[in-house]
Amino acid sequence: MDVYGNAITLQQQTYGDTCQDFTVTSAKLSVRSLASWTCTVWIAAYAVFFYTQHSAVLTAAILVSIVGLLLYLHLVKVDHESLLILGSLGIQTTTTYASGRERTVFVEMCRVQDVVINEGLSLHRVNYYLCLLLRDPSEPQAGLSQVVPVFQGSRPRVDCLGEIYRSCQEILASQREHGGKTA
Repeated sequence: MDVYGNAITLQQQTYGDTCQDFTVTSAKLSVRSLASWTCTVWIAAYAVFFYTQHSAVLTAAILVSIVGLLLYLHLVKVDHESLLILGSLGIQTTTTYASGRERTVFVEMCRVQDVVINEGLSLHRVNYYLCLLLRDPSEPQAGLSQVVPVFQGSRPRVDCLGEIYRSCQEILASQREHGGKTA
């Protein structure tokens, strides 16, 4: 389950001692919620049309619902997210949206200071995030330079994040022992 109570799945694949891939898959788009949202917009548009007798209202409602759905699928609705940690190379995060669009970020291992579970407060809720702590390799004494949250679209619960965290820490510790400087 994610933090909102929706069903998600965590898949973990191991490709060796220092390479693991974690994929969090979100629930598919609900046809029921999509249909209810569309019907609500169109009924409201028909009520305005009935009162004003302007057909542009119905056209605008259709266009707004279609454009809104496309923007939601392309920019908001995350299908799955993955974190690939390659001990000697770096960490790659990939976010795949419901429209098929992908966003991939690769961070070299020399920039990774640590992987942590961070907590954030929002009104009455404590949210937990898996974060990459990055440093600037050109200034090793400067310390932390950037915090990159991972799995922002699927928002897994802290128990799921803990499992990913432990595996990441094992790989980072292995790299530190074998001379791959990551801290």
